[in-house]
Amino acid sequence: MADKGEEPMDRAASYSVEMNQIVKQFGSVTANDHVDFRAKAGEIHALLGENGAGKSTMMCMLSGVYRPTSGDIHIHGEKVRIRSPKDAMGLGVGMVFQNFRLVQTLTAAENIVLGEKSSFWRGPRWLGQKSEEIEAISKHFGLPFPVDRPIWQLSVGEQQRVEIVKTLYRGADLIVLDEPTSVLTPGEVDQLLETLGRMKREGKTVIMTTHKLKEVMFASDSISVMRKGKMIATMAKAETTEWELAQLMVGKEGIHNRILSREPMLGKAMLVVEGLDVYADHGRKALKDLHFQVDEGEIVGVAGVSGNGQKELAEVLTGLRTWKQGAVRFDGKALRNGSVRAAIESGIAHVPENRMKSGLAGSLDAVDNLLFKTYWSGERSRFGLLRTGSNRRWSEKLVELFDVKMPGIEAPVQQMSGGNQQKLLFAREIDQSPKLMVAVHPTQGLDVGATDGVHQLLNELRGKGRSVLLISEDLDEVLQLADRILVLYDGRIVGNIVREEADREHIGMLMAGSS
Repeated sequence: MADKGEEPMDRAASYSVEMNQIVKQFGSVTANDHVDFRAKAGEIHALLGENGAGKSTMMCMLSGVYRPTSGDIHIHGEKVRIRSPKDAMGLGVGMVFQNFRLVQTLTAAENIVLGEKSSFWRGPRWLGQKSEEIEAISKHFGLPFPVDRPIWQLSVGEQQRVEIVKTLYRGADLIVLDEPTSVLTPGEVDQLLETLGRMKREGKTVIMTTHKLKEVMFASDSISVMRKGKMIATMAKAETTEWELAQLMVGKEGIHNRILSREPMLGKAMLVVEGLDVYADHGRKALKDLHFQVDEGEIVGVAGVSGNGQKELAEVLTGLRTWKQGAVRFDGKALRNGSVRAAIESGIAHVPENRMKSGLAGSLDAVDNLLFKTYWSGERSRFGLLRTGSNRRWSEKLVELFDVKMPGIEAPVQQMSGGNQQKLLFAREIDQSPKLMVAVHPTQGLDVGATDGVHQLLNELRGKGRSVLLISEDLDEVLQLADRILVLYDGRIVGNIVREEADREHIGMLMAGSS
């Protein structure tokens, strides 16, 4: 393999993009430190790195979202200045973000032509002609979706296809995909990877940022690894392994292939759900006649594509949403309907899907965030006043115990990396010795090292005889951790599978609604 940080490919090869000695500073923080990155035409290039490694910042400069502090960019050998996404698209560079940039009330075709000069003053005939062009592109690259349907009526996979076709329609021959498989079913992942292969065969350059090493090893031709704002290595896929890539990303022997104990450790039924009906915010029935249980010492995984009732299930169990029919028993007692306080006092912990929206307050420091669920207790306050000194010492102890890296105990948590925010959230929840942990997408957006740490925390809870309900769209994660897997589709449990009998293809079909 080539020396780390050096380019192993023939320097005379034809590159579609060259980024030379790129520096990007945000105030006193250097996000990219003299980074070199190159990708050939007609290849799939995977860009890996931990959260905060600088890979997203590099791609945002390539797509015109940011401007480099110094350094230069060449597209097809020509030095260019990319000052906006419009400039980038004019140079044939398009980016598909993890959070799609689509107008929910417009149709797929309208979203794709949005921004064209006088696009909505040309009448339905013009839009019809454009729709035919869009359908031809989507068919050619194997990216089917109904062009005349509003975005809000499309599945997540179809919305992603709209974003990709939008870049192709606008003439992109260099396409950046940010975590492209994070919200897809296994079948949709296979279809996407097939599409990327078609793009590659037609000479397009695909740059893919991802944390999923199996997909990197399956789909990519070249791999670059960043760490702490610097480029560590660039290599051909054939010259490396998943294990080596994980080590390069974290810079230490810190990634362990843990063989989780699967010996029976089950106790009594901790959570029993019977005939549960739950309605979503807009009156749609989100959960329909749900029956399941979670035992002590068991990790039960809930697999499913986003929007099939996972969000509502987590909110019901943690008191954030009421149920209309059915019963929930927890630790032998009826769980109070729609009471967050009752859920907390019963021993239910919650790691929500969006840590910064509903788990942590970004503008507050670590102490305040750790106090959210216990500030009223006698240990944390007296006569209505917080015990400032002891609370600080308690917080420092938790930060050290859970290895949370931060600028300081009084720094706003929004200044922390995603992995450290997640560890702080787990510290608060686990400190209460919960009987049940409801963890929703607990590693979404985290790098390999942070993901490994979260998995260890969940497995330790299981080892102590606690119960875990793991709700995740990452089937690999569910298969790795869960003792039993529930597959949720259209608000119903369509599969209840023990880990030893779990078949990835079968579960993927159930997630997609096929029996």
